[in-house]
Amino acid sequence: MISPVEILIGLLLMLGLMFVGIHVATTMLVVGLLGAVIHFGLPAFNALGEQIWAAGEDYLLLSIPLYILLGEILMRGGATDKMYQSLADWLQRLPGGLLHTNIGASALFSAVSGSSVATAATISTVALPSFKNRGYDQRMVLGSIAAGASLGNLIPPGVAFIIYGSMTNTSASRLYMAGIVPGAIMTVLFLLTILAICVWRPSMAGKPEGGVPWGERLKHSVHLAGPLLVFGVVMGGIYTGWATVTESAALGVIVCLPIAWGYGKLTVPMLHECFRSTLRLTAMTALILVAALYLNFVLSMLGVPQSLASLIKSLDVSPLLLLWVLAVMYVLLGVALETMPMMVGTLPVVFPIIQAAGIDPIFFGVFMVLMCELSLLSPPIGMTLYVIQGVRGEGSINEVFQGTLPFLVAMIAMTAILIHFPAIATWLPNLMYGR
Repeated sequence: MISPVEILIGLLLMLGLMFVGIHVATTMLVVGLLGAVIHFGLPAFNALGEQIWAAGEDYLLLSIPLYILLGEILMRGGATDKMYQSLADWLQRLPGGLLHTNIGASALFSAVSGSSVATAATISTVALPSFKNRGYDQRMVLGSIAAGASLGNLIPPGVAFIIYGSMTNTSASRLYMAGIVPGAIMTVLFLLTILAICVWRPSMAGKPEGGVPWGERLKHSVHLAGPLLVFGVVMGGIYTGWATVTESAALGVIVCLPIAWGYGKLTVPMLHECFRSTLRLTAMTALILVAALYLNFVLSMLGVPQSLASLIKSLDVSPLLLLWVLAVMYVLLGVALETMPMMVGTLPVVFPIIQAAGIDPIFFGVFMVLMCELSLLSPPIGMTLYVIQGVRGEGSINEVFQGTLPFLVAMIAMTAILIHFPAIATWLPNLMYGR
């Protein structure tokens, strides 16, 4: 059985290679192959093809391109623009005005797209023109969009939950259920952050917005029906047991097609662009995931889970202290690494530790995704920050960095709430599926 020191050396080697810019999948394959050849020789190297094939055969992974495609169709089909305007009618009278709409629209789009990067790109495209000549503080505008985008994976159906479930053999349905309450609390914390800042400094909220008549609000609310219908079909199929996670994703895509047709955007060129974007994002995700699963195989062969379990038992560390140590570690890693490398690079080592400590894997899945979303919001590496700046096309990225700071505080507060009240994540799945 490999020693904890050797495990640490391997982890530092992998993180170091990622930090200097080597592709994530390449890094994990190199470290996995190096460990396999050193300890087992060529037979372990020859098993590479078989392990890659086995990793790609997982039926659950088929849901990843389907959820990406679902979000692409809604975005290019015109549903997102109308959804944003409908939410603005209801939220713009609050202190903070349209800033609240950024959070609300992101939460609703996250409930159907499953991707933080897609949410950042979509809401930026729709929202930024709405703030022209309205006197809002640019940092708050950009920060609220980035904060809303960080809900993309936490609110089901997040792709990160699928990856975590596949790597740890944990139920994706339970993970989705577990993400609902934390996602709702995180949304409320973001809204309260905007409210508190704009009450404290009203000048950051721009010009007061005029009220929209009730009749017009209700009339425009019909545009919320499409995304809500998709969410109901996808999550309803999963929660009732009528469809698997993958089947529900396919049903969601089918439901999106008449929505795009209703807005007059369902054309062959539009679908072609959706398919191209889906293919590009899926290929990138799948390559990383396959490499991570091969690394998992090598670590299992080396006895890493047993070695780490023995170490944790000998240290007698409380689960609460362990979670805080991991939280600090992930906050620091999030400053230097992107979300996907951080999750797939550390999960093979961290998951056996939390199992040995008796921490619920469903709860830890929510914790892990929250840490990943925190990294997306953390300068200077956070991917969503650069996506927003790219869509913006003007000014300095430093304005985006500064705008995220209040929302980073809110996410750290959410981390503390989740650690000290784990039932927030486990109550709903236990209620629906039993313990």
